[in-house]
Amino acid sequence: QVQVVESGGGLVQAGGSLRLSCTASGLTFNDHGLGWFRQAPGKEREGVSCISRSGGSTYYADSVKGRFTISRDNAKNTLYLQMNSLKPEDTAMYYCAADRYPRYVTPSVLCSKSDTGDNYWGQGTQVTVSS
Repeated sequence: QVQVVESGGGLVQAGGSLRLSCTASGLTFNDHGLGWFRQAPGKEREGVSCISRSGGSTYYADSVKGRFTISRDNAKNTLYLQMNSLKPEDTAMYYCAADRYPRYVTPSVLCSKSDTGDNYWGQGTQVTVSS
């Protein structure tokens, strides 16, 4: 059974930084594209940043470009999201997702799948940015 678990959320002041981590078990980690999504209250879940299975290709939503960095360590079965220069509008529940299938997927395509059964999902970690 596949398990996806996020950690690293918290409360931070605007301008601060956080690093989210995600581990995935029950699958061959380096065979799957991965991504970070978020959902703010009253809004739909959106793709924030996604990465190909090798880590060679990445995608960022315009709202986070230049501030967030996605990376993965396939030896540790861990995905990261380094978030710098945080803004109050970054406040949301952040979810880690793994593409359900062992294949190459373009990161922008993976990040467009915010509401489908094509991904395995974690339970989420809350990020709150105070002004």
